[in-house]
Amino acid sequence: MTTDSHVRHAALPADLDAHADVIVVGAGITGLSTALMLLDAGRSVTVLEQDVPGALASGRNTGKASLLQGTRLSTIRRHHPARLVRAYVDANRAGQQWLRRACERADVPYRTATAYSFAQTADGLDAVATEADAAREAGLPVRRVADADEDVPFPFAGAVALDGQLALHPPELMRGLAALVESAGGRLVTGVRALGVRASTPAVVRTSAGEFTANQVVIATGAPMLDRGLYWAKTSGFRSMLAAFDLPGEGPEGLYLSVDDPSRSIRTHEHADGRHLIVGGGDHRTGRDDATDLLRAELIGWARAWWPEAGEHEVWAAQDYESHNTVPFVGRMPRGRGRVWFATGYAKWGLTNGAAAGIRIAHEMLGARRPDWARTIGSRMTVPADLVRGAIEGARVGTAAVQGWVGALRAPEPAGAWSASRARGEAVPGAAAPDADTPPEGVGVVLRNGIRPTGVSTVGGETCAVSAVCPHLGGILNWNDAEATWDCPLHASRFDHRGRRIEGPAVSDLARRD
Repeated sequence: MTTDSHVRHAALPADLDAHADVIVVGAGITGLSTALMLLDAGRSVTVLEQDVPGALASGRNTGKASLLQGTRLSTIRRHHPARLVRAYVDANRAGQQWLRRACERADVPYRTATAYSFAQTADGLDAVATEADAAREAGLPVRRVADADEDVPFPFAGAVALDGQLALHPPELMRGLAALVESAGGRLVTGVRALGVRASTPAVVRTSAGEFTANQVVIATGAPMLDRGLYWAKTSGFRSMLAAFDLPGEGPEGLYLSVDDPSRSIRTHEHADGRHLIVGGGDHRTGRDDATDLLRAELIGWARAWWPEAGEHEVWAAQDYESHNTVPFVGRMPRGRGRVWFATGYAKWGLTNGAAAGIRIAHEMLGARRPDWARTIGSRMTVPADLVRGAIEGARVGTAAVQGWVGALRAPEPAGAWSASRARGEAVPGAAAPDADTPPEGVGVVLRNGIRPTGVSTVGGETCAVSAVCPHLGGILNWNDAEATWDCPLHASRFDHRGRRIEGPAVSDLARRD
């Protein structure tokens, strides 16, 4: 049995090697919804999760389960036929309806509210009009508004609005879905990292805790952790900042998302002790922004400017992936011998798209007739614009790879030899300059140890040295100062300051350096 010392293991079940009908890798919205549907159909299911259910984007988003999604519909319509946009809306509607029923079943509170795709200035009104046209063409009963249906303090030049959308609290949803899976007889194994899949008979999932077998496998991680199909090259990773503030007074009831830059998402959440104002923004390509702390500060400053009475805040970030053809990838994975399914590319709308992916995958696994929207999306053609976007992103990835290695090979060597204490990640006293052995608190730098690019950071008084080369495809990692992580600018893999893999197509940790 192989082990990974950086994976946080939960108590593993005694029947670790028990065979299941289906193994689901990832306990986010896609994994848990798929597992629950299959359990309801009488299948035995094992869910494997590296951390805890909803640890990443599924449990750390703004909680909007809306069919009006900023400029998403007009973005799809720009390069695809109207029938594909209608199918996308129908898929999200099915996902939204499933979420509503699941919330009621799990006793998870939710509310309905009006969603607004709004312009912050008059320059954004053309985007509002284009989104309204695409939404109406797709069958949504949207309406144009010059002013919000309620008083809002932030700039609002006009919007397209859609009533009756869902607002919920993602952590509560994830806990509720996990409880439903277990109560339905599913086996939820946390603290276990999937390392690979063999599409044999039966299929084998290799993990940090040993091998699990099943008839079929669902890869429900944000980015597929398998190289089959090269979906890491067909999607781009984005991160968004979010902040929650204690709000002593009334807050907006609606669900607001700007169509112009800088992107702003606003909603309120009622909880047992009061009310939170949740604000999102600071969108950036993973690993390609050198000033994530400035994005965080800008978001907090914007919220403080319009809600000066807001109290203590908590700031975090979430990552999602957008497909180059603007529509999620869902279905059987290539070279999976019909036994491996996957889903990715939700473009920040994972609640509804993730549940819709679960519906489609469950239908296909059970041999049921797929919904019409699933057949339409599944038979879409790759259009020239998709290829252009893919080529542009490929060029950007290539540029990031070259620039990363050139910078790493020119980086200074550490002032002294790496000590055993640094290799073990023990605290190193003092705060030296960034090009010395010990960076200041919160700082990470790439140094050169011979010809080996090495990432050195100090977090919480602990200085660690790790390989600065992403184990996926060899990109040079960049330090994310807002989150104290090493992020890959190529395909959005991320690692904590000790080198532990967090997410992305990479499956192994960073090597520790001495």
